[in-house]
Amino acid sequence: MTRTARVGHYGVLVLAGLLAALFGAGTARADDANKADIEALKKSLAKYEDYTAAVRDLYLSTVGCVYYAGEKLSGAMYYPKGAMGIHFVNVPSVGQKLDPMKPNVLIYEPTKKGLKLVGVEWLVPLTPDIKEAPSLFGQKFMGPMEGHYPLIPREFVHYDLHAWLFRDNPNGMFSPTNPNVKCTKADFPMLEKPTKMMPGPM
Repeated sequence: MTRTARVGHYGVLVLAGLLAALFGAGTARADDANKADIEALKKSLAKYEDYTAAVRDLYLSTVGCVYYAGEKLSGAMYYPKGAMGIHFVNVPSVGQKLDPMKPNVLIYEPTKKGLKLVGVEWLVPLTPDIKEAPSLFGQKFMGPMEGHYPLIPREFVHYDLHAWLFRDNPNGMFSPTNPNVKCTKADFPMLEKPTKMMPGPM
């Protein structure tokens, strides 16, 4: 290899290293920003540890404690074995502008001591003006999918994103189900089938 070729080769390596470092720094900054936003969100939701505060703010219970067996069905969303818990839905907020600080759904786990806040969920209805799947905190929403029947009409085609802010999840904070959440203490446990996938921007 000639001296000129060696210099050119080293130049390419240095450039590649610089680009990798810049990309890594950008990713780290985004991760730090997401962590800060998530901590701010957790603090803002602390009052909802008392579910009666949620009801006063129009988060209304769907009653059933939803869980999944982890089965995989063709043409359906995949939910790892675990629970989604009891959903308290703020119906007036659904279909409004997506707000990372105001989830549409609060998720509670029934326990011996009552309902415990474990997570949240954002819902985005599929409309003609949606050109790509929505995202928050660097996470792409799941969907589009049918509504979670029988608690939500099948006709409610939507995207959703779960965040297990108040209960560790071995599958990750943004997994749709959490094996650490149980419905065994629920008055109305509901084993649901995976929700059917629908056409739309992915």
